Amino acid sequence: MAVKLFAAIDVGSFELEMGIYQISPKDGIKEIDRVRHMIPLGKDTFNEGKIGYDLAQEMCRVLADFAKIMAGYQVDGYKAYATSAMREAQNNQIILDQIKVQTGLDVRIISNSEQRLLSYKAIAAREAEFNKMIEKGTAIVDVGFGSMQLSLFDKAALISTHNLSLGALRMREMIAGIQAADEDRIRLMEEIVDNELFTFRKLYLKDREIKNIIGAGEGLLYLARKTGEQARNYINAEEMMILYNKLAKMNLSQMQETFGVNAEYATLLMPIGMIYKRVMELTGAELFWIPSIRMGDGMAAEYADEKKIIKSQHDFSSDIITAARNMAKRYKCHMSHIQSVEKYALEIFDAMKKIHGLGKRERLLLQIAANLHSCGKFVSMRDTSECAYNIIMSTEIIGLSHEERKVIANTVRFNQQPFSYEAVRENMILVAKLVAILRLANSMDRSHRQKLAECKVTVKDGELVVGTGYEGDITLERLAFEHKIEFFEEIYGIRPVLKQKRRV
Repeated sequence: MAVKLFAAIDVGSFELEMGIYQISPKDGIKEIDRVRHMIPLGKDTFNEGKIGYDLAQEMCRVLADFAKIMAGYQVDGYKAYATSAMREAQNNQIILDQIKVQTGLDVRIISNSEQRLLSYKAIAAREAEFNKMIEKGTAIVDVGFGSMQLSLFDKAALISTHNLSLGALRMREMIAGIQAADEDRIRLMEEIVDNELFTFRKLYLKDREIKNIIGAGEGLLYLARKTGEQARNYINAEEMMILYNKLAKMNLSQMQETFGVNAEYATLLMPIGMIYKRVMELTGAELFWIPSIRMGDGMAAEYADEKKIIKSQHDFSSDIITAARNMAKRYKCHMSHIQSVEKYALEIFDAMKKIHGLGKRERLLLQIAANLHSCGKFVSMRDTSECAYNIIMSTEIIGLSHEERKVIANTVRFNQQPFSYEAVRENMILVAKLVAILRLANSMDRSHRQKLAECKVTVKDGELVVGTGYEGDITLERLAFEHKIEFFEEIYGIRPVLKQKRRV
């Protein structure tokens, strides 16, 4: 396969950045050029709720220059992603249209969970180091300008991931109007950080041991440049404290000189350093790994995988499912029932490939919905559907867009509620197809006793045949199954049939 050139554009909260990558099966992913321009989009968004005219025009001029550089390299493909500043701006659609008209670039606003997955993919691309780190309790701490993400691993599996409003720029703006001495401002920032992290530790770290921290985020790359020392990828807890104490004693000009940044960026280093330092203290982690990755590295890895140039050895879909299962456990779902519904739903989905026309991604969404379909019972036994919908919409699942999460939430919502074509206007057909399968799968374990565990699902003569050799009473399953037939037939034009084969 020929070498591909790829451009990754990151429209961040504090800077615009473009990396040019050379991708080939033989040599992997290599960065060959990088350009960046500092622009505080997040300052406008976090203070005013929208991006102002002057910054919008500056952004368009820089992106137009990026487009010219891409043309000079004759890139084979590009991705342009915008994150929290654009995501939270009230006028983001207007800005995206201006960018398209003035530069020809299609910029896509990605959800926080999609953004963090890109960082995760960039880290996982360093397979040997990454796999070794996550053998023990590990947290990926990704500190951005608008927020931070904490992803927990245990025994090489992703346990959960959580977003906290502790971005460096957001923190700086919170105390910008406070007149106080430097030591008092540092104390105030520490109180802000501790308020979020103490709650996180109480909820999610109670019975979990964290040995390693993997640091991600643009600001961390600058903090790694230590005065008079050779930059290293690994530092221990004691060295982290030494680095932080050095940082705390520096004035603004010293930070600029030490870390090679301008004054605007230098004001963000203290919040960034404090967050990493406090995370390490509160978790009791012993080792801090700085893999020196950027979001563009994850975009390049994503492109290489999509184009089948380089196949990742890490199964990110499995991580998403693991996170969903741990979420189900957190809300005290009946796990043996959850596993059965997941099994039946996937068997129905796979048997009907030629009928439903859906792909791997939709199969993953169905699988997540099956795992979370009863999480609402944790809040209310009477209003389960609405509670489940709200839980899913309020919980980020790494790697899923907001729209995908909404598909899952609506699939779970209408698993029990009468389906409303008016209520589900976006992705209505997809939701209806997933609901029909989930309802049928759920009915097959109505007694929660896994009576149809050995069933076989086939499509034959215009019918979806669920055959079981179970010899006991399946009256509950049969009644529930029959109640789901009408909607399934309405959506797919094929009639489900439950057949019990009895031995003579």
